[in-house]
Amino acid sequence: MTTIQNDMLSILRKEAQAILDIPVSDAYDRAVELIVEHVNRRGGKLITSGMGKAGQIAMNISTTFSSTGTPSVFMHPSEAQHGDLGVIQRHDLLLLLSNSGKTREILELIELARVLNPEIPIIVITGDADSILAQTGDVTLWTGGAPEVCPLGLTPTTSTTMMTVIGDVLVVSTMKAIGFSTEDYAKRHHGGYLGHKSREAIKP
Repeated sequence: MTTIQNDMLSILRKEAQAILDIPVSDAYDRAVELIVEHVNRRGGKLITSGMGKAGQIAMNISTTFSSTGTPSVFMHPSEAQHGDLGVIQRHDLLLLLSNSGKTREILELIELARVLNPEIPIIVITGDADSILAQTGDVTLWTGGAPEVCPLGLTPTTSTTMMTVIGDVLVVSTMKAIGFSTEDYAKRHHGGYLGHKSREAIKP
């Protein structure tokens, strides 16, 4: 077996174990209830945000929510300070991602968002359960803080994998909570393979 193949097996084992070690808690119940209450019942939207790689994961989570019946938008934390903050409306809530829990732009975003809406609920996904961000959120979803598989221990690798999985848990749990159906899916997917597949599934 080559060095790369050995590395691959090691990475797969470490990331798989990191996923299995994500703490399961009632924080997920509270997070899903907040999302359903504010978006699906009150007509608000889920606003996700993060910097760098965490921001890319936040964007993916947002688009997945929107495609499965829960309206969501991604807001870049830096652009928020230059007017994008205006997207916040009554009944919205925030889903903020930061592995360190210390990302300056995210902490500043919380302060600014609460000027517009002092009661806006905040869900946090972070690798540091004792961070400032974790303590600020109404609900904190801790990744477990497994080390990155990057040989330098720096590049977001394992942390972004765990954030993605936690996002999937929230999306799937919300879909079940709102009774999102294949028919609902087809209404939102008019093109591509998935759109075709969903429409075929509902044919009489």
